[in-house]
Amino acid sequence: MVVVWGSHKLVAPRTPNTAVNTTRLDHLNLRIPADGVPDALDFYRDTLDIGVEGLDRYRADEKPFFDLRIAPDQVVHLWPTPEFDRPTATNYDHLALAVAEPIETVETELADAGVEIESHLDSPLGATGEAPAVYVRDPFGYRVELKADG
Repeated sequence: MVVVWGSHKLVAPRTPNTAVNTTRLDHLNLRIPADGVPDALDFYRDTLDIGVEGLDRYRADEKPFFDLRIAPDQVVHLWPTPEFDRPTATNYDHLALAVAEPIETVETELADAGVEIESHLDSPLGATGEAPAVYVRDPFGYRVELKADG
């Protein structure tokens, strides 16, 4: 069942006899330019303070991607490739990350790091409800939503 609430569509929970019971996001795979690793590290590791894993294996050609550790059980694979196409849509091709700090603190830290804030919304709807968020672009054009957690 789909319910429209404001401009958002809400999907009712699955019935207990559903064959697949999705429990969480395990990983997301984002392509980046083949030469984009330094920019990825600068933005995600150094600016957003997200842990990076598997970089040594990637650099040793043992694995075609490296990971951003978002949470103990969630990663984003960054896959450098010559077939990279920069995203063009605004509400699609984006990554939403929950942040522990108040949005005002996040905005200040981003400004201090020289990251341009594309927009600010007071209460966009996400997986855990509505909360303030800011939107920035990573070096590859992906929109990154930094949303207050709870």
